[in-house]
Amino acid sequence: MRQKRAKAYKKLMSLYSMTFGFRQPYQVLVDSEMCKAAIDHKIELVKQLGTVLLGEVKPMITQCCIHELYLQGKSQQPAVDLAKTFERRKCNHREAIPGDDCLVSVVGDTNKHRYVIATQSQPLRSKLRTVPAVPIVHVNRTVMVLEPPSDLTIETKQAMEEKAMQPKAADLTLVGPSTAAEPPRKKKGPKGPNPLSVKKKKKPIEVSTPKAKVKGKLAGQKSDAERMPAKAGEKRKRDDDDVHDAKPTDVLGEAVSRPTKKRRRRKPVEVPTDTNS
Repeated sequence: MRQKRAKAYKKLMSLYSMTFGFRQPYQVLVDSEMCKAAIDHKIELVKQLGTVLLGEVKPMITQCCIHELYLQGKSQQPAVDLAKTFERRKCNHREAIPGDDCLVSVVGDTNKHRYVIATQSQPLRSKLRTVPAVPIVHVNRTVMVLEPPSDLTIETKQAMEEKAMQPKAADLTLVGPSTAAEPPRKKKGPKGPNPLSVKKKKKPIEVSTPKAKVKGKLAGQKSDAERMPAKAGEKRKRDDDDVHDAKPTDVLGEAVSRPTKKRRRRKPVEVPTDTNS
């Protein structure tokens, strides 16, 4: 149950903060009945308020509510001591009035100061439900509870959302009546060809020859049929290339000079002389 309550309280406080501008620390107005309930149930009021509202709190009390505690005698002295620890909120009442009427006057018709009311008074809670955006906290037995938003609060929220969705007058003047009413018409004219149906230009086909064939042609090499040996009984035909004087060529067909060999001179043969003669 604690987790469910925590999720529900988180949604409620996000509604109040996003729609109505509530900010931390939350200003909590405490009445005299809440101070008495905190003493009777031994509740740490400030800590429990922070847990319920899921944020930092700033407890406040009016002089009229403290005066109510004074009128109840010494039996409520612990509640008076607790009330004195809170910040004093000026209510501008020269003479003390009942606490419920004091809080209603402080909240006003719109709760422009964004107060959270912590009270145990049932008549006060019913009056505050007629004011939009007023979070109400009370103690149920020993558990502090944040009440769900009233119907007027939900209606006010929906009205604010609808107002925010509507265009402003300045936007309408910038747009203009003619452009806003009628969209611009497209001009009719000849249309270009469909790019998908147009044939692409054919590129010229490049004939690629193998490197081996190019080298063979450039070097003047013979084909495989020419290289076949002659059959038996047939003489091998001599080509013009098989000339002794033909010079070898390189890959590009240029003549290459063949290195000349130096001829060795023959030594004169010595004729043996006959010594006996």
